[in-house]
Amino acid sequence: MELLLLGASFVVGLIIGLPVAVTLGVSSLLYILVAGLPLAVIPQKMYAGIDSFVLLSIPGFILAGNLMNHGGITVRIVRFANAIVGWLRGGLGLSNIAASMLFGGISGTAVADAAAIGGVMIPGMKKAGYPADFSAAVTAASATVGPIIPPSVPMIIVGALSGVSVGRMFVAGAVPGVFLGLAMMVTAYIIARRRQFPRQPWQGLRELIASFVGAFWAIFMTAIVIVGLLSGVMTPTETAVAASIYAFFVGTVVFRDLPIRRVIPILVESAVSSGAILILVGFANVFAWILVTEHIPNMIASYVLSVTDNRYVVLLLINVVLIFIGMFMETIAALIIMFVPLLTLAQGIGVEPIHFAVIVVLNLMIGLTTPPVGVCLFICANIARRPLQSVVVAILPFVATNIVVLLLVTYVPAISMWLPGLLYD
Repeated sequence: MELLLLGASFVVGLIIGLPVAVTLGVSSLLYILVAGLPLAVIPQKMYAGIDSFVLLSIPGFILAGNLMNHGGITVRIVRFANAIVGWLRGGLGLSNIAASMLFGGISGTAVADAAAIGGVMIPGMKKAGYPADFSAAVTAASATVGPIIPPSVPMIIVGALSGVSVGRMFVAGAVPGVFLGLAMMVTAYIIARRRQFPRQPWQGLRELIASFVGAFWAIFMTAIVIVGLLSGVMTPTETAVAASIYAFFVGTVVFRDLPIRRVIPILVESAVSSGAILILVGFANVFAWILVTEHIPNMIASYVLSVTDNRYVVLLLINVVLIFIGMFMETIAALIIMFVPLLTLAQGIGVEPIHFAVIVVLNLMIGLTTPPVGVCLFICANIARRPLQSVVVAILPFVATNIVVLLLVTYVPAISMWLPGLLYD
């Protein structure tokens, strides 16, 4: 009875459009009231969910991304990406994807990528003669690269849940992230050739060098994060703080595009974003605790393994479940609720936790570009001023490409595990 009420209230909350955090909190509260448990369980489990040193890195990376974005780095990244590939057929689409790959090393979130890159690239692509639907679609699709290439907020959440090294997971996402970006660039190029999209003239070696100098500061920030973690000199939280200080220095001293008076609003914006994430983490942890108490993870693992213990089939089923969940649920909530149960199942068929973490994050990133709750779709369609349905049609080739990459990452563990093994082992 209690579980039925929990599931029904959760589904109803999502259908009527309540925020995911509120839906999780209300569902958990109803379960606890009906089950006769003390209400003190809610604050206790919420606090336990956010009482993690690793989670302190999330506000740091969000602040670093906001400082770099407001400090003029987005425009410089777009300029550098355009200098590299803008001269090819459909070059602005390729530049869009390349810029997202570079920007992903700053923000660590797909939504920030879609808003920052989309605000610059979508109007520019429309002005250059690209269809608005394609411009929004390629921006939304490429934004999913951000949380795969380090740093990655979802990877931090997974590290807090599983105890797996965040540094190893950051490194494990690097090759799949680059692979994902290159695959989408190939897709964009094929579409551009078939539809005869415009191409920009080659801007020359001087522009390439000049644009690299501007984008170097963003690239170097990614290097600080990776080297700091790999060397063991800094923890993920300390790395996030260092990245924020670096972003402040670049914006105020190097580029001088970030006036001191704008720093306070940026701090407030970052605090609000971080608070929203941590509230979501807290309520999701209460919900996840209820599922564990009811032995749902073990039931899922037992049921699936009773149907088949074939490694390939089980991984395919996990992918289908995660893509479906990603279509309806916010990424962080889905991670907290589903990662541990599915990890139990994955380890039962011999999948490494780090490899599985990359699979899960990649699945949920694809969900950000699919209706009905594709946040990146909503953002880019709004910027392009196009109806959601037309952008959904335009993004289908990119979603198909991303699913192919997902299957390769799923069934070829070396794509994820080669670099961590090389650097750590």
